[in-house]
Amino acid sequence: MGMFDRLKRLFAGSAPAAPAAPAPAPFVQTGQFTMPLSTQPLSTMPYRPGVDRIPMAEVPTHLRLEGELGRGAMAVVHRAVDTRTGQPVALKRLLLSEEVAAEDLAEVRSRFLREAQAAQSLSHPDILTVHEVGIGADGDAWIAMELVQGHDLSRHVQPQHLLSADRALRIVIRVARALNHAHQHGVVHRDIKPANIMVDDSGQTVKLMDFGIARVADGTRTRTGLVLGTPSYMAPEQLAGLPVDGRSDLYALGAVLYQLLTGRLPHQNESMARLMYDIANEQVADVRELRPGLPEALAMVLALALEKKPERRYANGEDMAQDLEVVLAQLDPAAVAPVADFTATDIPTEPGAFDGTQRMERRS
Repeated sequence: MGMFDRLKRLFAGSAPAAPAAPAPAPFVQTGQFTMPLSTQPLSTMPYRPGVDRIPMAEVPTHLRLEGELGRGAMAVVHRAVDTRTGQPVALKRLLLSEEVAAEDLAEVRSRFLREAQAAQSLSHPDILTVHEVGIGADGDAWIAMELVQGHDLSRHVQPQHLLSADRALRIVIRVARALNHAHQHGVVHRDIKPANIMVDDSGQTVKLMDFGIARVADGTRTRTGLVLGTPSYMAPEQLAGLPVDGRSDLYALGAVLYQLLTGRLPHQNESMARLMYDIANEQVADVRELRPGLPEALAMVLALALEKKPERRYANGEDMAQDLEVVLAQLDPAAVAPVADFTATDIPTEPGAFDGTQRMERRS
């Protein structure tokens, strides 16, 4: 389906619904120069400060731990070396026992291994490679993965550090194709956000990470009604606790692109209740109102990606990537408003209250 046909759906009938994808698998990563994991925790529960290192006995003996790279609400990440190959890796331990009730641990560990093994089948240059997964001696899960240098995109959603419009588009095109690969293999990310996309200063590296992390500790969802993810980027159906598929990831990617271009989220509010209402009901402001000079075609692509109903969104990441390539060909960088022209407005310079991954009660 061409770009014109897809854009017509904004004013015409709905497109056929894409088939639902199975549950995602957990992928996580932090690079040597990655920003702290402040946006990566699975919940608002505090991290247990007494856990300073991963004891050697809790991971395979062939993984030699080195310096700590970061930590979040339920994870610690170390640089490590696989002594069998000499290859440096990032080793992340998910502290399941710190977050999950004892009676639920067996189910959650089983879910982790099942989903991690499914995700290991993904092979794409822009998806972080997972080498090994397992359950440690203490019962917590661990993941050994590709170690890459760079930083995540969370620094580039601040108005003073926005990327050029063409670089933002090139990054999102690559992420859209990475998601398309994952969705074709039945893996849904569920937590697309700037902190889960790593880049480097050269512009050569783009790595999508943290696949399915919002499902790792979700073993009791049917009992508790918990919704895991990052609310500011979540599609309406995900916020409502309904089944999600790849189109929910593409909604979140649209929100990321919107923020990379403007320094603002499509919807942001200090009230969680109001934020959820806005995401479900309020239309997003035209991106050109915040950054004049962007082409109309880009505003249309974002409008499709951020549609409230999944059947009216992009059906797959390849369609979204192709449309963004058309936009990129039309983009005149000289016509796009410089960052200085719009950062002096009411755009917040600090992350919103709900930008980080959080746990919420799902209300009926």
